Formats: sequence, C-alpha cells, structure tokens
Amino acid sequence: MRDGYSEFTARGAEILAIGLDSKSSFEAHWKKENIPYIGLSDPKAIVPRMYRQEVNLFKLGRMPLNCVVDTEGRIRYVHYGSNMTDIPDNEIFLNVIDQINASSN
Repeated sequence: MRDGYSEFTARGAEILAIGLDSKSSFEAHWKKENIPYIGLSDPKAIVPRMYRQEVNLFKLGRMPLNCVVDTEGRIRYVHYGSNMTDIPDNEIFLNVIDQINASSN
C-alpha cells in the first residue's frame, strides 16, 4: 500500500494501519520505514477485536484484516486473510473506493 499511497489519496481515501506494538516502538518503526499513511498503536488489540480479526498461533499470530470504511463509518469491503501473505492487491481496494465515489456523485 505504501507504493500506491498516492493513488488512494487521489481518490480522497486514507489508509490506517493498526499495530499491536507499544506507541514508542510503533512510531520508531513508522519513522524508520518512512511509511506515509496513518499508523495507530493498539497494544491492547481493542480495534482488532472490534473487527473480529483472527488470531492463529499456528500461522504466526494475527491474520491480515483489510477493510474499506466509508465516511459514514460503514464497512464497504472486508477481507479476512487466511495466512500472513493473504492480502489483496491495491487494485481491489481502489475499485471499491471508485465504486463508493461513483455512488456518492
């Protein structure tokens, strides 16, 4: 998503990534990796529990969870990954955002 970030913002969208590290550790990683989008430290996993993100210790922990949420807070797309590499291509998210934008015109 980092490499395609400008494609998201050009559509009026924002990316939010949630991590379970402490605030200081999370901020250090964000700065070191020069990640352009918003990062939220959530060491108590409050947000992942709200969205029912799967935890599978046999597959190295939290499974990827990707959502597109509209400006009214409605989930318009959700993908629950089955393993750590199961993350949709940016095009899938961009298509959903385009559909949302087209329906609001």
